[in-house]
Amino acid sequence: MAVNHAEAPVLEALAQYHDSDELGFAPPGHKQARGADPRARAVLGDAVFYGDVLADGGLDDRLARHRVLERAEKLMADAVHAEHTFFSTCGSSLSVKAAMLTVACPGHRLLVGRDAHKSVIAGLILSGVEPVWVEPQWDPARHLAHPPSAVAYDKAFTEHPDADGALVTSPTPYGGAADLTGIAEVCHRRGKPLVVDEAWGAHLPFHHDLPSWAMDAGADICVTSIHKMGSGLEQGSVFHLQGDLIDPAELASRADLLGTTSPNVLIYAGIDAWRRQMAQHGHELVGGAMELAARTREAIEAIEGLHVNDADDFCGPGLAADFDPLPVVIDITGLGTTGYRAADWLRANHRIDAHLSDHRRLGTQLTHADDEQTAAALLAALRDLAAHAPGLQHAPAVAVPPPSELRLEQARLPRDAYFARHTKVPVAEAPGRIAAEMITPYPPGIPVVLPGERLTQPVLEYLTTGVRAGMFLPDPADQGLATVRVVDEDPARPAR
Repeated sequence: MAVNHAEAPVLEALAQYHDSDELGFAPPGHKQARGADPRARAVLGDAVFYGDVLADGGLDDRLARHRVLERAEKLMADAVHAEHTFFSTCGSSLSVKAAMLTVACPGHRLLVGRDAHKSVIAGLILSGVEPVWVEPQWDPARHLAHPPSAVAYDKAFTEHPDADGALVTSPTPYGGAADLTGIAEVCHRRGKPLVVDEAWGAHLPFHHDLPSWAMDAGADICVTSIHKMGSGLEQGSVFHLQGDLIDPAELASRADLLGTTSPNVLIYAGIDAWRRQMAQHGHELVGGAMELAARTREAIEAIEGLHVNDADDFCGPGLAADFDPLPVVIDITGLGTTGYRAADWLRANHRIDAHLSDHRRLGTQLTHADDEQTAAALLAALRDLAAHAPGLQHAPAVAVPPPSELRLEQARLPRDAYFARHTKVPVAEAPGRIAAEMITPYPPGIPVVLPGERLTQPVLEYLTTGVRAGMFLPDPADQGLATVRVVDEDPARPAR
Protein backbone atom coordinates (compact mmCIF):
# COMPACT_ATOMS: atom_id res chain seq x y z
CA MET A 1 0.00 0.00 0.00
CA ALA A 2 1.36 3.41 -0.97
CA VAL A 3 2.23 5.78 1.84
CA ASN A 4 2.16 9.55 1.88
CA HIS A 5 5.16 11.06 3.62
CA ALA A 6 3.56 14.49 3.58
CA GLU A 7 1.41 13.19 6.42
CA ALA A 8 2.42 13.56 10.06
CA PRO A 9 -0.26 11.67 12.02
CA VAL A 10 0.83 12.76 15.50
CA LEU A 11 1.18 16.43 14.59
CA GLU A 12 -2.09 16.39 12.69
CA ALA A 13 -3.90 14.75 15.62
CA LEU A 14 -2.53 17.41 17.95
CA ALA A 15 -3.77 20.15 15.65
CA GLN A 16 -7.20 18.51 15.49
CA TYR A 17 -7.25 18.20 19.28
CA HIS A 18 -6.81 21.93 19.62
CA ASP A 19 -9.14 22.83 16.74
CA SER A 20 -11.96 20.77 18.26
CA ASP A 21 -11.48 22.54 21.60
CA GLU A 22 -11.29 19.31 23.59
CA LEU A 23 -11.83 19.71 27.32
CA GLY A 24 -10.03 17.12 29.39
CA PHE A 25 -11.01 15.81 32.81
CA ALA A 26 -8.01 13.51 32.83
CA PRO A 27 -4.25 13.93 33.17
CA PRO A 28 -2.08 15.87 32.71
CA GLY A 29 -3.12 18.04 35.60
CA HIS A 30 -1.95 21.36 34.13
CA LYS A 31 -4.84 21.05 31.62
CA GLN A 32 -3.44 22.79 28.56
CA ALA A 33 -1.24 25.17 30.59
CA ARG A 34 -4.15 26.64 32.58
CA GLY A 35 -2.82 25.27 35.85
CA ALA A 36 0.87 25.62 35.13
CA ASP A 37 2.99 28.00 37.19
CA PRO A 38 3.17 31.28 35.22
CA ARG A 39 6.92 31.34 35.85
CA ALA A 40 7.23 27.96 34.13
CA ARG A 41 5.07 29.17 31.24
CA ALA A 42 7.32 32.20 30.85
CA VAL A 43 10.40 30.01 30.45
CA LEU A 44 8.96 27.00 28.63
CA GLY A 45 6.27 28.67 26.55
CA ASP A 46 2.68 27.54 26.35
CA ALA A 47 3.33 25.35 23.29
CA VAL A 48 5.02 22.80 25.55
CA PHE A 49 1.90 22.45 27.67
CA TYR A 50 -0.48 22.56 24.68
CA GLY A 51 1.35 19.61 23.17
CA ASP A 52 1.29 17.63 26.40
CA VAL A 53 -1.84 15.48 26.13
CA LEU A 54 -2.72 11.88 26.81
CA ALA A 55 -1.81 9.53 23.99
CA ASP A 56 -5.04 7.52 24.31
CA GLY A 57 -8.05 9.45 25.50
CA GLY A 58 -6.53 12.68 24.19
CA LEU A 59 -4.43 12.51 21.06
CA ASP A 60 -6.50 9.47 20.03
CA ASP A 61 -9.72 8.12 21.54
CA ARG A 62 -9.64 5.68 24.42
CA LEU A 63 -9.45 2.62 22.11
CA ALA A 64 -6.92 4.24 19.72
CA ARG A 65 -9.43 3.80 16.90
CA HIS A 66 -7.80 6.48 14.73
CA ARG A 67 -4.50 4.51 14.86
CA VAL A 68 -2.51 7.72 15.21
CA LEU A 69 0.66 6.15 16.63
CA GLU A 70 0.35 3.03 14.45
CA ARG A 71 0.15 5.12 11.29
CA ALA A 72 3.14 7.24 12.36
CA GLU A 73 5.20 4.12 13.04
CA LYS A 74 4.32 2.61 9.65
CA LEU A 75 5.42 5.80 7.91
CA MET A 76 8.73 5.68 9.79
CA ALA A 77 9.29 2.05 8.83
CA ASP A 78 8.72 2.89 5.17
CA ALA A 79 11.08 5.87 5.32
CA VAL A 80 14.00 3.77 6.56
CA HIS A 81 13.30 0.45 4.78
CA ALA A 82 12.25 -1.49 7.88
CA GLU A 83 9.33 -3.91 8.18
CA HIS A 84 8.21 -2.75 11.62
CA THR A 85 8.97 0.33 13.71
CA PHE A 86 8.17 1.11 17.34
CA PHE A 87 8.39 4.57 18.94
CA SER A 88 9.81 5.03 22.43
CA THR A 89 9.72 8.06 24.70
CA CYS A 90 12.31 6.58 27.07
CA GLY A 91 15.36 6.97 24.85
CA SER A 92 17.47 4.29 23.24
CA SER A 93 18.51 3.23 26.72
CA LEU A 94 15.11 1.55 27.02
CA SER A 95 14.89 0.48 23.38
CA VAL A 96 18.13 -1.48 23.51
CA LYS A 97 17.01 -3.26 26.69
CA ALA A 98 13.77 -4.25 24.99
CA ALA A 99 15.73 -5.61 22.03
CA MET A 100 18.08 -7.60 24.28
CA LEU A 101 15.20 -9.10 26.26
CA THR A 102 13.54 -10.15 23.01
CA VAL A 103 16.62 -11.89 21.63
CA ALA A 104 17.98 -13.55 24.79
CA CYS A 105 16.33 -15.09 27.84
CA PRO A 106 17.58 -14.91 31.44
CA GLY A 107 20.44 -17.32 31.92
CA HIS A 108 21.12 -17.53 28.18
CA ARG A 109 24.12 -16.07 26.38
CA LEU A 110 24.34 -13.05 24.09
CA LEU A 111 27.41 -11.93 22.15
CA VAL A 112 28.08 -8.29 23.05
CA GLY A 113 30.79 -5.92 21.88
CA ARG A 114 32.73 -4.76 24.94
CA ASP A 115 32.49 -1.18 23.67
CA ALA A 116 28.74 -1.22 24.43
CA HIS A 117 26.98 1.71 26.10
CA LYS A 118 26.13 1.53 29.78
CA SER A 119 22.45 1.03 28.87
CA VAL A 120 23.41 -2.36 27.40
CA ILE A 121 25.11 -3.30 30.67
CA ALA A 122 22.01 -2.20 32.54
CA GLY A 123 20.07 -4.56 30.28
CA LEU A 124 22.37 -7.43 31.24
CA ILE A 125 21.92 -6.64 34.92
CA LEU A 126 18.14 -6.47 34.68
CA SER A 127 17.76 -9.53 32.49
CA GLY A 128 20.31 -11.94 33.90
CA VAL A 129 21.58 -12.60 30.39
CA GLU A 130 25.18 -13.84 30.35
CA PRO A 131 27.39 -11.71 28.10
CA VAL A 132 29.99 -13.24 25.83
CA TRP A 133 32.29 -10.29 25.29
CA VAL A 134 33.53 -9.59 21.79
CA GLU A 135 36.66 -7.48 21.79
CA PRO A 136 36.66 -4.12 20.00
CA GLN A 137 39.36 -3.29 17.51
CA TRP A 138 41.79 -1.19 19.50
CA ASP A 139 43.91 1.61 18.11
CA PRO A 140 46.74 1.61 20.67
CA ALA A 141 48.36 4.73 19.23
CA ARG A 142 45.22 6.84 19.61
CA HIS A 143 43.86 5.04 22.70
CA LEU A 144 40.53 4.45 20.97
CA ALA A 145 38.23 1.48 20.44
CA HIS A 146 36.45 0.76 17.16
CA PRO A 147 33.60 -1.75 16.72
CA PRO A 148 34.51 -5.45 16.74
CA SER A 149 35.06 -7.17 13.41
CA ALA A 150 32.91 -9.80 11.73
CA VAL A 151 35.78 -12.23 12.28
CA ALA A 152 35.63 -11.59 16.03
CA TYR A 153 31.89 -12.36 16.08
CA ASP A 154 32.44 -15.48 14.01
CA LYS A 155 35.07 -16.68 16.50
CA ALA A 156 32.80 -15.92 19.45
CA PHE A 157 29.92 -17.89 17.92
CA THR A 158 32.26 -20.79 17.19
CA GLU A 159 33.31 -20.87 20.85
CA HIS A 160 29.77 -20.27 22.16
CA PRO A 161 27.36 -21.78 19.62
CA ASP A 162 24.54 -21.71 22.19
CA ALA A 163 24.46 -17.89 22.23
CA ASP A 164 20.99 -16.60 21.34
CA GLY A 165 22.25 -13.77 19.15
CA ALA A 166 24.62 -10.83 18.93
CA LEU A 167 24.69 -7.11 19.69
CA VAL A 168 27.04 -4.57 18.13
CA THR A 169 27.33 -0.80 18.56
CA SER A 170 27.73 1.13 15.30
CA PRO A 171 28.55 3.87 14.66
CA THR A 172 30.44 4.83 17.78
CA PRO A 173 30.18 8.36 19.20
CA TYR A 174 33.57 8.96 17.54
CA GLY A 175 32.24 8.05 14.09
CA GLY A 176 33.76 4.59 13.59
CA ALA A 177 31.37 2.12 11.95
CA ALA A 178 31.28 -1.67 11.99
CA ASP A 179 31.12 -4.09 9.09
CA LEU A 180 27.42 -4.66 9.71
CA THR A 181 26.88 -6.64 6.53
CA GLY A 182 29.65 -9.05 7.51
CA ILE A 183 28.41 -9.39 11.10
CA ALA A 184 24.84 -9.95 9.94
CA GLU A 185 26.05 -12.70 7.59
CA VAL A 186 27.90 -14.35 10.49
CA CYS A 187 24.74 -14.32 12.60
CA HIS A 188 22.32 -15.44 9.90
CA ARG A 189 24.55 -18.31 8.78
CA ARG A 190 23.77 -19.71 12.24
CA GLY A 191 20.14 -18.64 12.29
CA LYS A 192 20.84 -16.08 15.04
CA PRO A 193 19.52 -12.49 15.12
CA LEU A 194 21.68 -9.37 15.14
CA VAL A 195 20.81 -6.32 17.25
CA VAL A 196 22.52 -3.05 16.31
CA ASP A 197 22.73 -0.21 18.81
CA GLU A 198 22.74 2.54 16.21
CA ALA A 199 21.88 5.35 18.59
CA TRP A 200 24.28 7.68 16.76
CA GLY A 201 23.07 6.75 13.29
CA ALA A 202 19.61 8.29 12.79
CA HIS A 203 20.87 10.16 9.71
CA LEU A 204 22.49 7.17 8.01
CA PRO A 205 19.48 5.98 5.95
CA PHE A 206 19.21 9.31 4.18
CA HIS A 207 22.49 9.66 2.30
CA HIS A 208 24.39 7.08 0.26
CA ASP A 209 27.81 8.53 1.12
CA LEU A 210 27.41 7.65 4.80
CA PRO A 211 28.08 4.20 6.30
CA SER A 212 25.40 1.63 5.54
CA TRP A 213 22.65 1.68 8.09
CA ALA A 214 21.60 -1.42 9.99
CA MET A 215 18.43 -2.39 8.13
CA ASP A 216 20.10 -2.10 4.73
CA ALA A 217 23.03 -4.15 6.08
CA GLY A 218 20.73 -7.00 7.10
CA ALA A 219 20.37 -6.50 10.87
CA ASP A 220 17.27 -7.89 12.54
CA ILE A 221 16.70 -5.18 15.15
CA CYS A 222 18.10 -1.68 15.09
CA VAL A 223 17.83 0.90 17.87
CA THR A 224 18.15 4.56 16.89
CA SER A 225 18.09 7.79 18.90
CA ILE A 226 16.16 10.46 17.01
CA HIS A 227 17.45 13.18 19.32
CA LYS A 228 21.18 12.62 18.74
CA MET A 229 21.75 13.14 15.01
CA GLY A 230 18.13 13.85 14.11
CA SER A 231 15.65 16.62 14.91
CA GLY A 232 13.64 14.88 17.62
CA LEU A 233 13.34 15.86 21.25
CA GLU A 234 15.53 14.32 23.95
CA GLN A 235 14.43 10.76 24.80
CA GLY A 236 12.96 10.25 21.33
CA SER A 237 13.97 6.77 20.15
CA VAL A 238 12.78 4.18 17.65
CA PHE A 239 13.55 0.53 17.18
CA HIS A 240 13.14 -1.14 13.82
CA LEU A 241 12.63 -4.79 12.96
CA GLN A 242 12.87 -6.94 9.85
CA GLY A 243 13.13 -10.61 8.92
CA ASP A 244 11.54 -13.67 10.49
CA LEU A 245 13.93 -14.39 13.35
CA ILE A 246 12.11 -12.08 15.79
CA ASP A 247 8.35 -12.00 16.41
CA PRO A 248 7.15 -8.36 16.26
CA ALA A 249 4.62 -9.11 18.99
CA GLU A 250 7.43 -10.30 21.29
CA LEU A 251 9.40 -7.12 20.72
CA ALA A 252 6.32 -4.99 21.35
CA SER A 253 5.63 -6.94 24.54
CA ARG A 254 9.16 -6.44 25.87
CA ALA A 255 8.98 -2.73 25.12
CA ASP A 256 5.63 -2.53 26.92
CA LEU A 257 7.14 -4.37 29.89
CA LEU A 258 9.88 -1.76 30.28
CA GLY A 259 8.28 1.42 28.96
CA THR A 260 6.14 4.06 30.55
CA THR A 261 2.35 3.89 30.55
CA SER A 262 2.32 7.69 30.26
CA PRO A 263 4.24 8.45 27.05
CA ASN A 264 4.98 12.05 26.25
CA VAL A 265 3.15 12.99 23.08
CA LEU A 266 5.62 15.84 22.49
CA ILE A 267 8.34 13.23 21.99
CA TYR A 268 6.10 11.26 19.61
CA ALA A 269 5.47 14.47 17.69
CA GLY A 270 9.19 15.17 17.42
CA ILE A 271 9.83 11.70 15.99
CA ASP A 272 6.93 12.00 13.57
CA ALA A 273 7.99 15.44 12.35
CA TRP A 274 11.60 14.35 11.86
CA ARG A 275 10.49 11.38 9.76
CA ARG A 276 8.49 13.67 7.48
CA GLN A 277 11.38 16.12 7.24
CA MET A 278 13.85 13.41 6.30
CA ALA A 279 11.53 11.52 3.94
CA GLN A 280 10.93 14.71 2.00
CA HIS A 281 14.27 16.52 2.29
CA GLY A 282 16.71 14.14 3.99
CA HIS A 283 19.19 13.66 1.17
CA GLU A 284 19.48 17.40 0.65
CA LEU A 285 19.74 18.22 4.36
CA VAL A 286 22.23 15.49 5.25
CA GLY A 287 24.24 16.19 2.10
CA GLY A 288 24.44 19.85 3.08
CA ALA A 289 25.62 18.89 6.55
CA MET A 290 28.34 16.70 5.03
CA GLU A 291 29.53 19.50 2.75
CA LEU A 292 29.62 21.92 5.70
CA ALA A 293 31.47 19.33 7.78
CA ALA A 294 34.07 18.87 5.03
CA ARG A 295 34.77 22.61 4.89
CA THR A 296 34.80 22.89 8.67
CA ARG A 297 37.11 19.93 9.07
CA GLU A 298 39.54 21.42 6.56
CA ALA A 299 39.52 24.74 8.40
CA ILE A 300 40.12 23.05 11.77
CA GLU A 301 43.02 21.07 10.31
CA ALA A 302 44.67 24.39 9.43
CA ILE A 303 44.69 25.49 13.10
CA GLU A 304 48.06 24.83 14.65
CA GLY A 305 47.97 22.07 17.26
CA LEU A 306 44.66 20.56 16.05
CA HIS A 307 44.11 17.46 13.96
CA VAL A 308 40.71 16.28 12.78
CA ASN A 309 40.45 12.51 12.77
CA ASP A 310 39.27 11.20 9.42
CA ALA A 311 38.90 7.92 7.58
CA ASP A 312 42.66 7.59 7.17
CA ASP A 313 42.96 7.65 10.97
CA PHE A 314 40.02 5.45 11.87
CA CYS A 315 39.62 2.96 8.99
CA GLY A 316 41.80 0.12 7.81
CA PRO A 317 42.91 -3.38 8.81
CA GLY A 318 42.26 -3.88 12.51
CA LEU A 319 40.29 -0.61 12.75
CA ALA A 320 36.82 0.60 11.80
CA ALA A 321 35.16 -0.64 8.60
CA ASP A 322 33.69 2.77 7.72
CA PHE A 323 33.54 6.33 8.96
CA ASP A 324 30.93 9.02 9.63
CA PRO A 325 32.45 12.51 9.22
CA LEU A 326 29.76 14.43 11.12
CA PRO A 327 31.01 13.84 14.69
CA VAL A 328 34.10 16.00 13.82
CA VAL A 329 36.49 14.48 16.35
CA ILE A 330 39.50 16.71 17.02
CA ASP A 331 42.78 15.44 18.45
CA ILE A 332 44.23 18.25 20.54
CA THR A 333 47.44 16.61 21.75
CA GLY A 334 49.32 19.25 19.77
CA LEU A 335 48.02 21.88 22.19
CA GLY A 336 49.62 20.14 25.16
CA THR A 337 46.41 19.91 27.16
CA THR A 338 43.46 17.57 27.70
CA GLY A 339 40.06 17.47 26.10
CA TYR A 340 38.52 17.97 29.53
CA ARG A 341 40.34 21.24 30.10
CA ALA A 342 39.73 22.40 26.52
CA ALA A 343 35.99 21.67 26.75
CA ASP A 344 35.69 23.64 29.99
CA TRP A 345 37.60 26.55 28.42
CA LEU A 346 35.36 26.62 25.33
CA ARG A 347 32.22 26.73 27.46
CA ALA A 348 33.55 29.35 29.85
CA ASN A 349 34.96 31.66 27.19
CA HIS A 350 32.83 31.11 24.08
CA ARG A 351 29.65 29.39 25.31
CA ILE A 352 30.53 26.50 23.02
CA ASP A 353 29.49 23.06 24.28
CA ALA A 354 31.49 20.13 22.93
CA HIS A 355 29.71 16.83 22.47
CA LEU A 356 32.37 14.77 24.23
CA SER A 357 35.84 15.15 25.63
CA ASP A 358 38.52 12.73 26.73
CA HIS A 359 42.17 12.84 27.67
CA ARG A 360 43.20 13.98 24.16
CA ARG A 361 40.12 14.74 22.04
CA LEU A 362 37.08 16.95 21.58
CA GLY A 363 33.96 15.84 19.74
CA THR A 364 32.21 18.76 18.01
CA GLN A 365 29.17 17.17 16.35
CA LEU A 366 27.64 18.80 13.26
CA THR A 367 24.15 18.00 11.95
CA HIS A 368 21.78 19.30 9.30
CA ALA A 369 20.84 22.02 11.83
CA ASP A 370 24.24 23.69 11.49
CA ASP A 371 25.10 26.37 8.96
CA GLU A 372 27.93 28.73 8.04
CA GLN A 373 27.20 30.90 11.07
CA THR A 374 27.41 28.12 13.64
CA ALA A 375 30.47 26.64 11.93
CA ALA A 376 32.15 30.06 11.96
CA ALA A 377 31.47 30.41 15.69
CA LEU A 378 33.03 26.99 16.31
CA LEU A 379 36.08 27.84 14.21
CA ALA A 380 36.57 31.18 15.95
CA ALA A 381 36.40 29.47 19.34
CA LEU A 382 38.88 26.77 18.31
CA ARG A 383 41.34 29.35 16.96
CA ASP A 384 41.08 31.21 20.24
CA LEU A 385 41.56 27.95 22.12
CA ALA A 386 44.76 27.33 20.20
CA ALA A 387 45.96 30.85 20.96
CA HIS A 388 45.35 30.36 24.68
CA ALA A 389 46.74 26.83 24.79
CA PRO A 390 49.89 27.79 26.74
CA GLY A 391 47.67 28.74 29.67
CA LEU A 392 45.93 25.37 29.53
CA GLN A 393 49.04 23.23 29.52
CA HIS A 394 50.45 21.23 32.41
CA ALA A 395 47.04 19.61 32.88
CA PRO A 396 47.05 16.52 35.10
CA ALA A 397 48.13 13.54 33.03
CA VAL A 398 45.85 10.55 32.50
CA ALA A 399 47.56 7.17 32.82
CA VAL A 400 45.95 5.36 29.89
CA PRO A 401 46.96 1.69 29.93
CA PRO A 402 47.53 -0.36 26.77
CA PRO A 403 44.51 -2.28 25.46
CA SER A 404 45.76 -5.53 26.99
CA GLU A 405 45.54 -3.98 30.46
CA LEU A 406 42.16 -2.29 29.96
CA ARG A 407 40.27 -5.56 29.75
CA LEU A 408 39.26 -7.03 33.07
CA GLU A 409 38.40 -10.61 33.96
CA GLN A 410 34.65 -11.23 34.19
CA ALA A 411 34.69 -13.14 37.47
CA ARG A 412 30.93 -13.06 38.09
CA LEU A 413 27.89 -12.26 35.98
CA PRO A 414 27.02 -8.53 35.96
CA ARG A 415 23.63 -9.22 37.53
CA ASP A 416 25.02 -11.44 40.30
CA ALA A 417 27.73 -8.96 41.27
CA TYR A 418 25.44 -5.94 41.11
CA PHE A 419 22.87 -7.48 43.47
CA ALA A 420 25.41 -9.21 45.71
CA ARG A 421 26.18 -8.02 49.22
CA HIS A 422 28.74 -5.26 48.74
CA THR A 423 31.08 -3.05 50.67
CA LYS A 424 33.18 0.04 50.01
CA VAL A 425 36.96 -0.16 50.07
CA PRO A 426 39.61 2.52 49.55
CA VAL A 427 40.70 2.57 45.92
CA ALA A 428 44.22 1.54 46.97
CA GLU A 429 42.78 -1.69 48.37
CA ALA A 430 40.50 -2.41 45.40
CA PRO A 431 42.90 -4.28 43.03
CA GLY A 432 41.95 -7.95 43.01
CA ARG A 433 38.42 -7.30 44.29
CA ILE A 434 35.27 -7.89 42.24
CA ALA A 435 33.46 -4.70 41.28
CA ALA A 436 29.85 -4.35 42.40
CA GLU A 437 29.13 -1.22 40.36
CA MET A 438 29.69 0.28 36.93
CA ILE A 439 32.37 2.94 36.48
CA THR A 440 31.78 4.87 33.29
CA PRO A 441 33.48 7.97 31.87
CA TYR A 442 30.66 10.09 30.49
CA PRO A 443 30.26 10.99 27.72
CA PRO A 444 30.40 8.77 25.70
CA GLY A 445 29.13 6.37 28.38
CA ILE A 446 31.13 3.20 27.67
CA PRO A 447 31.90 1.52 31.01
CA VAL A 448 35.52 0.88 31.90
CA VAL A 449 34.47 -1.30 34.83
CA LEU A 450 31.44 -3.57 34.98
CA PRO A 451 29.88 -5.30 37.96
CA GLY A 452 31.49 -8.71 38.22
CA GLU A 453 34.84 -7.70 36.76
CA ARG A 454 37.99 -8.11 38.82
CA LEU A 455 39.65 -4.76 39.38
CA THR A 456 43.29 -4.15 38.50
CA GLN A 457 45.82 -1.49 39.39
CA PRO A 458 46.24 -0.15 35.80
CA VAL A 459 42.51 0.36 35.32
CA LEU A 460 42.04 1.99 38.70
CA GLU A 461 45.02 4.25 38.06
CA TYR A 462 43.51 5.23 34.70
CA LEU A 463 40.23 6.17 36.36
CA THR A 464 41.69 8.00 39.35
CA THR A 465 44.12 10.00 37.22
CA GLY A 466 41.21 10.65 34.85
CA VAL A 467 39.11 12.09 37.65
CA ARG A 468 41.98 14.37 38.67
CA ALA A 469 42.23 15.51 35.05
CA GLY A 470 38.50 16.24 34.74
CA MET A 471 36.88 12.94 33.77
CA PHE A 472 33.23 12.68 34.84
CA LEU A 473 32.10 9.39 36.41
CA PRO A 474 28.34 9.64 37.03
CA ASP A 475 27.52 6.10 38.13
CA PRO A 476 29.85 4.93 40.96
CA ALA A 477 28.64 5.58 44.48
CA ASP A 478 31.76 7.69 45.06
CA GLN A 479 32.17 9.83 41.93
CA GLY A 480 35.53 11.06 43.19
CA LEU A 481 36.67 7.42 43.33
CA ALA A 482 38.33 7.62 46.72
CA THR A 483 36.42 4.41 47.40
CA VAL A 484 35.04 1.65 45.18
CA ARG A 485 32.01 -0.53 45.77
CA VAL A 486 33.06 -4.20 45.61
CA VAL A 487 31.45 -7.58 46.32
CA ASP A 488 31.69 -8.35 50.01
CA GLU A 489 33.49 -11.65 50.29
CA ASP A 490 33.64 -11.77 54.09
CA PRO A 491 31.99 -15.10 55.06
CA ALA A 492 31.57 -13.91 58.63
CA ARG A 493 29.35 -11.03 57.65
CA PRO A 494 25.65 -11.93 57.61
CA ALA A 495 23.90 -11.71 54.26
CA ARG A 496 21.70 -8.69 53.87
